[in-house]
Amino acid sequence: MGAMPETPELHQILGDLVVAAHRLTRLAARVTGSTESPATWRTLSALQSSGPMRLGELATQSRVSQPTMTKLVRNLVDSEWVKRVADTDDARAWQIAITTKGADALQSWRDELSAALVPMFADLSDDEVAAMRATVEIIGSRVGLSAATSAAMAGSR
Repeated sequence: MGAMPETPELHQILGDLVVAAHRLTRLAARVTGSTESPATWRTLSALQSSGPMRLGELATQSRVSQPTMTKLVRNLVDSEWVKRVADTDDARAWQIAITTKGADALQSWRDELSAALVPMFADLSDDEVAAMRATVEIIGSRVGLSAATSAAMAGSR
């Protein structure tokens, strides 16, 4: 299949998808009553999907300032959800890595979010569930492609 050119419809759908996803995430977090900062979950998720990284890169990926990330990492280290590991490329630097305990906490949070949302979607037809599954797979493949492209570009600098 050839690449489909951007259309006004595709542009609108992608914008609507991002807005709907953000609304869904906020609603799920509110329903669960979680008191953890969304930056905590973004940080753990970034570490789980991308592997260990330096503090500045982690701040960028989590969309927080470096001083905020410093405080966040300190709290995550205290919780044993992340650990500092020596940077193999620079002996003076550290990388931050998710721990098994952190990965378990992230999975528990994701399970809570899903459980909170199931009642809102329990009446979906099999076709609607299949459409949602296909949408998740499409987005996952595009986000994965974007991450691989970003990593390749970063490596070429």
